[in-house]
Amino acid sequence: MKVARFYAPGDVRVEEAPEPEAGPGELKLRVRNCSTCGTDVKIYRHGHHHISPPRVIGHEIAGEIAEVGGGVAGWAPGDRAQVIAAIPCGRCLFCRRGRQTVCPDQESMGYHYDGGFAEYMIIPTGVLAVDGVNRIPGGLGYDEASLAEPLACVLNGQEIVGVDSGDTVVVIGAGPIGCLHVRLARARGAEQVVLVELDRGRLDMSAGAVQPDAAVCGSETDAVEQVERLTDGRGADVVITAAASGRAQEDALRMVARRGRVSLFGGLPKDDPTITLDSNLVHYREIAVFGANGSSPAHNRRALELIAAGTVGAADLITARMPLTEVLTAIDTVASASAIKVTVEP
Repeated sequence: MKVARFYAPGDVRVEEAPEPEAGPGELKLRVRNCSTCGTDVKIYRHGHHHISPPRVIGHEIAGEIAEVGGGVAGWAPGDRAQVIAAIPCGRCLFCRRGRQTVCPDQESMGYHYDGGFAEYMIIPTGVLAVDGVNRIPGGLGYDEASLAEPLACVLNGQEIVGVDSGDTVVVIGAGPIGCLHVRLARARGAEQVVLVELDRGRLDMSAGAVQPDAAVCGSETDAVEQVERLTDGRGADVVITAAASGRAQEDALRMVARRGRVSLFGGLPKDDPTITLDSNLVHYREIAVFGANGSSPAHNRRALELIAAGTVGAADLITARMPLTEVLTAIDTVASASAIKVTVEP
Protein backbone atom coordinates (compact mmCIF):
# COMPACT_ATOMS: atom_id res chain seq x y z
CA MET A 1 0.00 0.00 0.00
CA LYS A 2 1.01 3.64 -0.37
CA VAL A 3 1.72 5.94 2.58
CA ALA A 4 3.06 9.47 3.04
CA ARG A 5 5.80 9.42 5.68
CA PHE A 6 7.51 12.33 7.37
CA TYR A 7 11.27 11.79 7.72
CA ALA A 8 12.56 15.30 8.45
CA PRO A 9 11.58 18.92 7.81
CA GLY A 10 11.08 19.24 4.07
CA ASP A 11 11.22 15.46 3.62
CA VAL A 12 7.85 13.75 3.26
CA ARG A 13 7.92 10.70 0.99
CA VAL A 14 5.11 8.83 -0.72
CA GLU A 15 6.28 5.23 -0.62
CA GLU A 16 5.17 1.62 -0.44
CA ALA A 17 4.63 -0.03 2.94
CA PRO A 18 3.27 -3.39 4.12
CA GLU A 19 -0.46 -3.36 4.76
CA PRO A 20 -1.00 -3.39 8.55
CA GLU A 21 -3.01 -5.94 10.48
CA ALA A 22 -5.31 -5.17 13.41
CA GLY A 23 -4.02 -6.50 16.69
CA PRO A 24 -6.05 -7.15 19.86
CA GLY A 25 -8.13 -4.10 20.78
CA GLU A 26 -7.48 -2.37 17.44
CA LEU A 27 -9.35 -1.61 14.22
CA LYS A 28 -7.95 -1.49 10.71
CA LEU A 29 -9.34 1.36 8.61
CA ARG A 30 -9.46 1.70 4.84
CA VAL A 31 -8.86 5.45 4.60
CA ARG A 32 -11.23 7.12 2.15
CA ASN A 33 -10.48 10.77 2.98
CA CYS A 34 -7.84 12.50 5.05
CA SER A 35 -8.14 16.26 4.78
CA THR A 36 -5.19 18.59 5.18
CA CYS A 37 -4.68 21.68 7.32
CA GLY A 38 -2.12 24.25 8.35
CA THR A 39 -0.73 21.85 10.93
CA ASP A 40 0.36 19.53 8.12
CA VAL A 41 2.19 22.46 6.56
CA LYS A 42 3.96 23.18 9.85
CA ILE A 43 4.93 19.52 10.29
CA TYR A 44 6.27 19.36 6.74
CA ARG A 45 8.32 22.54 7.17
CA HIS A 46 9.47 22.24 10.77
CA GLY A 47 8.65 18.79 12.15
CA HIS A 48 7.11 18.38 15.60
CA HIS A 49 8.57 17.40 18.95
CA HIS A 50 5.98 14.63 19.35
CA ILE A 51 6.88 13.02 16.02
CA SER A 52 9.65 10.41 15.95
CA PRO A 53 10.40 9.84 12.25
CA PRO A 54 9.57 8.06 10.11
CA ARG A 55 5.87 8.69 10.75
CA VAL A 56 2.80 8.55 8.52
CA ILE A 57 1.12 11.93 9.03
CA GLY A 58 -2.48 13.12 8.51
CA HIS A 59 -5.10 13.49 11.22
CA GLU A 60 -8.48 14.50 9.69
CA ILE A 61 -9.54 10.94 9.00
CA ALA A 62 -12.59 9.13 7.61
CA GLY A 63 -12.92 5.67 6.08
CA GLU A 64 -14.39 2.23 6.44
CA ILE A 65 -13.52 -0.56 8.82
CA ALA A 66 -11.47 -3.24 7.05
CA GLU A 67 -10.63 -5.53 9.97
CA VAL A 68 -11.67 -5.89 13.61
CA GLY A 69 -9.06 -6.94 16.14
CA GLY A 70 -9.68 -9.41 18.93
CA GLY A 71 -11.76 -8.15 21.82
CA VAL A 72 -13.31 -5.23 19.92
CA ALA A 73 -17.12 -5.21 19.99
CA GLY A 74 -19.62 -3.12 18.07
CA TRP A 75 -17.71 -2.76 14.80
CA ALA A 76 -17.70 -4.85 11.64
CA PRO A 77 -15.92 -4.70 8.28
CA GLY A 78 -17.66 -2.21 6.02
CA ASP A 79 -18.78 0.12 8.82
CA ARG A 80 -18.06 3.75 7.97
CA ALA A 81 -16.10 5.66 10.60
CA GLN A 82 -14.59 9.02 11.48
CA VAL A 83 -11.58 9.01 13.81
CA ILE A 84 -10.55 11.57 16.42
CA ALA A 85 -7.13 13.21 16.12
CA ALA A 86 -6.40 14.15 19.75
CA ILE A 87 -6.42 11.15 22.10
CA PRO A 88 -6.92 11.98 25.81
CA CYS A 89 -5.72 9.43 28.31
CA GLY A 90 -9.13 9.19 29.97
CA ARG A 91 -7.56 8.57 33.38
CA CYS A 92 -5.94 11.78 34.65
CA LEU A 93 -7.62 14.36 36.88
CA PHE A 94 -8.41 16.62 33.91
CA CYS A 95 -10.04 13.80 31.95
CA ARG A 96 -12.02 12.66 34.97
CA ARG A 97 -13.31 16.21 35.37
CA GLY A 98 -14.39 16.33 31.72
CA ARG A 99 -11.50 18.53 30.58
CA GLN A 100 -10.07 16.14 28.01
CA THR A 101 -8.80 18.88 25.70
CA VAL A 102 -6.13 19.82 28.24
CA CYS A 103 -5.12 16.26 29.16
CA PRO A 104 -1.36 16.44 29.91
CA ASP A 105 -0.89 12.89 28.60
CA GLN A 106 -2.75 13.45 25.33
CA GLU A 107 -1.48 11.65 22.24
CA SER A 108 -2.40 12.28 18.60
CA MET A 109 -2.96 10.45 15.35
CA GLY A 110 -0.25 11.30 12.85
CA TYR A 111 2.12 12.20 15.68
CA HIS A 112 2.39 9.34 18.19
CA TYR A 113 0.64 6.90 15.85
CA ASP A 114 0.64 6.54 12.08
CA GLY A 115 -2.06 8.73 10.60
CA GLY A 116 -4.38 8.95 7.64
CA PHE A 117 -2.17 9.75 4.66
CA ALA A 118 -2.23 6.04 3.84
CA GLU A 119 -4.43 3.54 2.09
CA TYR A 120 -4.86 1.62 5.35
CA MET A 121 -4.11 2.51 8.96
CA ILE A 122 -4.54 1.08 12.43
CA ILE A 123 -6.85 2.74 14.95
CA PRO A 124 -5.04 2.09 18.25
CA THR A 125 -6.55 0.85 21.48
CA GLY A 126 -6.26 4.29 23.10
CA VAL A 127 -8.71 5.75 20.58
CA LEU A 128 -11.25 3.00 21.23
CA ALA A 129 -10.77 3.35 25.01
CA VAL A 130 -12.08 6.94 24.88
CA ASP A 131 -14.87 6.20 22.36
CA GLY A 132 -13.01 8.05 19.63
CA VAL A 133 -14.38 6.22 16.59
CA ASN A 134 -17.66 7.65 15.31
CA ARG A 135 -20.13 6.12 12.89
CA ILE A 136 -20.65 8.20 9.76
CA PRO A 137 -24.38 8.75 9.25
CA GLY A 138 -25.94 7.41 6.08
CA GLY A 139 -25.87 9.84 3.18
CA LEU A 140 -22.83 11.71 4.47
CA GLY A 141 -19.71 11.52 2.32
CA TYR A 142 -16.33 10.51 3.66
CA ASP A 143 -15.00 13.89 2.55
CA GLU A 144 -17.52 15.78 4.69
CA ALA A 145 -16.97 13.39 7.59
CA SER A 146 -13.24 14.16 7.55
CA LEU A 147 -14.12 17.78 8.35
CA ALA A 148 -15.69 16.72 11.64
CA GLU A 149 -12.25 16.93 13.27
CA PRO A 150 -11.58 20.62 12.50
CA LEU A 151 -15.22 21.47 13.22
CA ALA A 152 -14.87 19.72 16.58
CA CYS A 153 -12.02 22.10 17.44
CA VAL A 154 -14.15 25.06 16.37
CA LEU A 155 -17.03 23.76 18.48
CA ASN A 156 -14.78 23.51 21.53
CA GLY A 157 -13.56 27.08 20.99
CA GLN A 158 -17.05 28.54 20.63
CA GLU A 159 -18.33 26.69 23.66
CA ILE A 160 -15.47 28.07 25.76
CA VAL A 161 -15.93 31.66 24.57
CA GLY A 162 -19.71 31.36 24.80
CA VAL A 163 -20.97 32.32 21.33
CA ASP A 164 -24.70 32.74 21.83
CA SER A 165 -27.92 34.01 20.33
CA GLY A 166 -27.86 37.72 19.46
CA ASP A 167 -24.07 38.08 19.59
CA THR A 168 -22.02 40.08 17.13
CA VAL A 169 -19.07 37.84 16.32
CA VAL A 170 -15.88 38.82 14.53
CA VAL A 171 -13.72 36.04 13.08
CA ILE A 172 -10.16 37.06 12.18
CA GLY A 173 -8.72 34.73 9.57
CA ALA A 174 -10.52 33.46 6.46
CA GLY A 175 -8.96 30.02 6.16
CA PRO A 176 -11.01 26.84 6.52
CA ILE A 177 -11.10 27.21 10.31
CA GLY A 178 -12.35 30.78 9.97
CA CYS A 179 -15.03 29.60 7.54
CA LEU A 180 -16.19 26.94 10.00
CA HIS A 181 -16.25 29.55 12.78
CA VAL A 182 -18.50 31.76 10.66
CA ARG A 183 -20.90 28.93 9.95
CA LEU A 184 -20.98 27.61 13.51
CA ALA A 185 -21.51 31.10 14.94
CA ARG A 186 -24.56 31.44 12.73
CA ALA A 187 -25.80 28.03 13.81
CA ARG A 188 -25.44 29.09 17.44
CA GLY A 189 -27.64 32.13 16.82
CA ALA A 190 -25.18 34.97 16.27
CA GLU A 191 -26.98 38.06 15.00
CA GLN A 192 -24.07 39.48 13.03
CA VAL A 193 -20.89 37.75 11.84
CA VAL A 194 -17.94 39.69 10.44
CA LEU A 195 -15.00 38.03 8.68
CA VAL A 196 -11.61 39.79 8.75
CA GLU A 197 -8.63 38.77 6.61
CA LEU A 198 -5.44 40.44 5.37
CA ASP A 199 -5.29 38.65 2.02
CA ARG A 200 -7.86 39.99 -0.43
CA GLY A 201 -7.91 36.86 -2.58
CA ARG A 202 -8.48 34.54 0.37
CA LEU A 203 -11.11 36.86 1.81
CA ASP A 204 -13.09 37.00 -1.43
CA MET A 205 -12.89 33.22 -1.90
CA SER A 206 -14.00 32.39 1.65
CA ALA A 207 -16.58 35.15 2.01
CA GLY A 208 -18.13 34.02 -1.25
CA ALA A 209 -18.63 30.58 0.31
CA VAL A 210 -19.79 31.40 3.84
CA GLN A 211 -21.48 34.77 3.24
CA PRO A 212 -20.66 36.73 6.43
CA ASP A 213 -22.65 39.88 7.12
CA ALA A 214 -19.51 41.89 6.40
CA ALA A 215 -16.07 41.06 5.02
CA VAL A 216 -13.16 43.31 6.00
CA CYS A 217 -9.78 43.24 4.27
CA GLY A 218 -7.28 44.22 6.93
CA SER A 219 -4.57 45.12 4.41
CA GLU A 220 -6.81 47.73 2.78
CA THR A 221 -8.47 49.33 5.79
CA ASP A 222 -8.20 49.54 9.57
CA ALA A 223 -10.07 46.47 10.74
CA VAL A 224 -10.59 47.82 14.26
CA GLU A 225 -12.18 50.99 12.90
CA GLN A 226 -14.38 48.98 10.55
CA VAL A 227 -15.66 46.78 13.38
CA GLU A 228 -16.42 49.89 15.43
CA ARG A 229 -18.33 51.31 12.46
CA LEU A 230 -20.28 48.10 11.90
CA THR A 231 -21.27 47.98 15.57
CA ASP A 232 -22.06 51.68 15.99
CA GLY A 233 -18.98 52.12 18.15
CA ARG A 234 -19.87 49.37 20.61
CA GLY A 235 -17.48 46.67 19.45
CA ALA A 236 -18.12 42.95 19.00
CA ASP A 237 -19.48 40.68 21.70
CA VAL A 238 -17.04 37.97 20.65
CA VAL A 239 -13.80 38.11 18.66
CA ILE A 240 -12.19 34.85 17.54
CA THR A 241 -8.62 34.90 16.22
CA ALA A 242 -8.55 32.05 13.70
CA ALA A 243 -5.09 33.03 12.53
CA ALA A 244 -1.57 32.45 13.84
CA SER A 245 -1.00 36.18 14.24
CA GLY A 246 0.03 38.21 17.26
CA ARG A 247 -1.27 41.35 15.56
CA ALA A 248 -4.67 39.68 15.20
CA GLN A 249 -4.72 38.92 18.93
CA GLU A 250 -3.79 42.49 19.80
CA ASP A 251 -6.45 43.86 17.44
CA ALA A 252 -9.04 41.51 18.95
CA LEU A 253 -8.67 43.21 22.32
CA ARG A 254 -9.22 46.60 20.66
CA MET A 255 -12.33 45.63 18.70
CA VAL A 256 -14.21 43.71 21.39
CA ALA A 257 -17.02 45.37 23.33
CA ARG A 258 -17.12 46.09 27.03
CA ARG A 259 -17.79 42.79 28.83
CA GLY A 260 -16.92 41.10 25.53
CA ARG A 261 -15.07 37.83 25.06
CA VAL A 262 -11.95 37.08 23.05
CA SER A 263 -10.90 33.61 21.89
CA LEU A 264 -7.19 33.21 21.16
CA PHE A 265 -8.04 30.25 18.95
CA GLY A 266 -5.05 30.30 16.62
CA GLY A 267 -1.76 29.48 18.33
CA LEU A 268 1.32 31.60 17.65
CA PRO A 269 4.69 30.35 16.32
CA LYS A 270 6.76 28.86 19.12
CA ASP A 271 9.65 31.21 18.34
CA ASP A 272 7.38 34.27 18.59
CA PRO A 273 4.62 33.48 21.11
CA THR A 274 4.21 36.82 22.90
CA ILE A 275 2.02 39.84 22.25
CA THR A 276 1.70 43.29 23.77
CA LEU A 277 -1.46 43.17 25.83
CA ASP A 278 -2.97 46.39 27.13
CA SER A 279 -4.11 44.99 30.45
CA ASN A 280 -6.02 48.19 31.21
CA LEU A 281 -8.38 47.34 28.35
CA VAL A 282 -9.04 43.99 30.00
CA HIS A 283 -9.31 45.57 33.44
CA TYR A 284 -11.54 48.58 32.80
CA ARG A 285 -13.71 47.04 30.09
CA GLU A 286 -14.04 43.72 31.95
CA ILE A 287 -12.96 41.75 28.89
CA ALA A 288 -12.67 37.98 29.18
CA VAL A 289 -9.85 36.29 27.26
CA PHE A 290 -9.96 32.55 26.57
CA GLY A 291 -7.69 29.96 25.03
CA ALA A 292 -8.88 27.00 22.95
CA ASN A 293 -6.98 23.79 22.32
CA GLY A 294 -8.19 20.98 20.10
CA SER A 295 -11.27 18.92 20.82
CA SER A 296 -12.60 15.98 22.79
CA PRO A 297 -14.14 12.75 21.45
CA ALA A 298 -17.56 14.16 22.36
CA HIS A 299 -16.88 17.28 20.28
CA ASN A 300 -16.09 15.04 17.29
CA ARG A 301 -19.37 13.17 17.66
CA ARG A 302 -21.37 16.37 17.87
CA ALA A 303 -19.48 17.95 14.97
CA LEU A 304 -20.29 14.94 12.81
CA GLU A 305 -23.96 15.31 13.77
CA LEU A 306 -23.93 19.01 12.89
CA ILE A 307 -22.49 18.29 9.45
CA ALA A 308 -24.86 15.37 8.81
CA ALA A 309 -27.88 17.47 9.78
CA GLY A 310 -26.80 20.30 7.46
CA THR A 311 -26.59 22.66 10.43
CA VAL A 312 -22.99 23.44 9.50
CA GLY A 313 -22.27 23.02 5.80
CA ALA A 314 -18.98 21.35 4.93
CA ALA A 315 -19.03 19.87 1.42
CA ASP A 316 -18.75 23.18 -0.42
CA LEU A 317 -15.72 24.19 1.65
CA ILE A 318 -13.72 21.37 0.05
CA THR A 319 -12.43 23.10 -3.08
CA ALA A 320 -9.52 20.80 -3.95
CA ARG A 321 -9.33 16.98 -4.03
CA MET A 322 -6.11 15.10 -4.66
CA PRO A 323 -4.91 11.49 -4.62
CA LEU A 324 -2.40 10.32 -2.04
CA THR A 325 0.37 10.41 -4.65
CA GLU A 326 -0.09 14.20 -4.77
CA VAL A 327 -0.04 14.81 -1.02
CA LEU A 328 2.89 17.23 -1.33
CA THR A 329 0.89 19.26 -3.83
CA ALA A 330 -2.00 19.20 -1.37
CA ILE A 331 0.23 20.55 1.40
CA ASP A 332 1.61 23.23 -0.93
CA THR A 333 -1.95 24.20 -1.88
CA VAL A 334 -2.83 24.66 1.79
CA ALA A 335 0.29 26.78 2.28
CA SER A 336 -0.53 28.96 -0.73
CA ALA A 337 -4.12 29.59 0.48
CA SER A 338 -5.34 28.95 -3.07
CA ALA A 339 -8.13 26.64 -1.86
CA ILE A 340 -10.44 26.73 1.14
CA LYS A 341 -10.12 23.08 2.17
CA VAL A 342 -7.99 20.39 0.53
CA THR A 343 -8.78 16.71 0.96
CA VAL A 344 -6.62 13.73 0.08
CA GLU A 345 -8.35 10.61 -1.23
CA PRO A 346 -6.07 7.56 -0.82
